[in-house]
Amino acid sequence: MKPPAPTVVFDSYWTFATRRQEIFHQRVEGAPPPWTDDPVLSEFRFTNAYRAADRVSQYLIRHVAYQGDQSAEEVVFRVLLFKLFNRISTWELLESEIGEITAAEFDVERYDSVMTRAIGTGQRLYSAAYIMPPASRGGGRKHSSHLQLIKGMLDAKLPDQLVGSGSMAEAFGLLRGLRGVGTFLAYQLVTDLNYTSALDYSEMEFVMAGPGARSGIEKCFSDLGDYSVEDVIRWTADRQLDEMRERELDFIDLWGRPLQLIDCQNLFCEVDKYARVMHPEVASRAGRTRIKQRFQADPSPLEVWFPPKWGLNEHLPDAPCSPATAASGRSDHDGPSIAHASCGQAELFCSEPDVSALS
Repeated sequence: MKPPAPTVVFDSYWTFATRRQEIFHQRVEGAPPPWTDDPVLSEFRFTNAYRAADRVSQYLIRHVAYQGDQSAEEVVFRVLLFKLFNRISTWELLESEIGEITAAEFDVERYDSVMTRAIGTGQRLYSAAYIMPPASRGGGRKHSSHLQLIKGMLDAKLPDQLVGSGSMAEAFGLLRGLRGVGTFLAYQLVTDLNYTSALDYSEMEFVMAGPGARSGIEKCFSDLGDYSVEDVIRWTADRQLDEMRERELDFIDLWGRPLQLIDCQNLFCEVDKYARVMHPEVASRAGRTRIKQRFQADPSPLEVWFPPKWGLNEHLPDAPCSPATAASGRSDHDGPSIAHASCGQAELFCSEPDVSALS
């Protein structure tokens, strides 16, 4: 097969990944800012090199996926409910008004009432990370359609279907078949579910390129050769050690975990933005020339904890237990311990609205 033909932006892809990961590790180690002398990373907001290290992913892993009943129905319900809104404040609103969030006691009217009141006070229910279309075309409020979608998932025994899927691609197909769930969103949902105890597929098994990644790939390669965009992502992930070594980059991975397909996909999305400043002469068909979100340091702590099945948490720097653990009197063996880092740049997915969920 004819391989892809890299451009100068592909060099920046690896430089960006290395510098962004350096920032992450400095935060975990408690180093004060500034964390980089890269002028673009210092001024603008970008996601982490590893998707699971981002702020919203971290919240989902610790407070949604692994906190509560670990039966498949309950885990899948919590994750999908959280992800359809993808906003931490919305999850915490529901917890404060309803109490423990469970599939067994899910009541569409009660949840709808809480959310409708919140809208009336000016609260936003949805993240701005990507555009979330309604789950039905019959009118009514968007959040109501998503609550009905959740009920339909439970009635159709979707959690059991997902657990019984034979591959990540099959699980993706089940999610893609839901009304209002496009290709991009289905891949993000299956990735989040794969963090949990309900699914356990390799992140190197399956990938789907979102429009941001496609734009980044367009800038990184003058010709894809005989490869599809998904092939290019896999080609990139497979070659990461050689690419870093060739550029004499000292990439500090995630405590022994190399970049996975989802991470390489996200990095193409991020380098698309990075190149708008570093390589303004390299245009994309989307025609975007600036980065919208600027970086502002946030001194609040970031809880860093990963799915236990990855075997990473024992390698995290020593840190005090979480407030929830301390309050309950549990030891670190009873629940996840955490490492603290300053947060502020990490956001889930590409930080600009993505219309791919409409596809």
